[in-house]
Amino acid sequence: MEREITGIKAQKKNPERVSIYLDGEYGFGLSRIVAAWLQIGERLDEKKIESLLDSDANEVAYTKALKLINLKPRTEKEIRSKLVADGFSEDQCDTVLQRLCEAGLVEDDRYARQWVENRNELHPRSRMLISMELRHKGIADEVIEQVLEDSATDEDLALMAATQYARKLSIDDGMEFRRRLSAFLVRRGFSYGTIAPVVRSVWELAKSEDTYPED
Repeated sequence: MEREITGIKAQKKNPERVSIYLDGEYGFGLSRIVAAWLQIGERLDEKKIESLLDSDANEVAYTKALKLINLKPRTEKEIRSKLVADGFSEDQCDTVLQRLCEAGLVEDDRYARQWVENRNELHPRSRMLISMELRHKGIADEVIEQVLEDSATDEDLALMAATQYARKLSIDDGMEFRRRLSAFLVRRGFSYGTIAPVVRSVWELAKSEDTYPED
């Protein structure tokens, strides 16, 4: 059964959406971009209405996804999880992610590289721990492997992390200095084989410079 569009009115609470009236009664709301080609007097059958509502749902999901990535960079998995939690279907998520990827707004490989660069510069940790973080965010193993190929070695990362943290320690008690520094590097995911020589090196440097403030 066809129904006639008798009104198209902007919504007061959200000017980016319009209300569609069918046969003199409110029918449904649509995004302006979805309703752009509709005209008063046009007749809609059930199939056309269903298509419009489906397109509108995709547009709403896309808008939500844009808001998410405007707040901070996101992976495909993170965006999908947020949209599913908001009630969107997997098919709708697929459509949105395809649009975002084609527009270059979501790129997991770029995200992974930025994540590694940020970690290495601000909070150095082991490549193993970084891999776990990226895998948790849905980054594919082959992408992780590729970006880590260009990353610093665990030895270099451990030395950077240890040098940063050592400035917070007192050198009055060498055993306590080494114990706390080792524990810190363990939490950053480094192996004992990497930690031991780094701790010795940083301890010797601390003694020679004697510039670290006491706790």
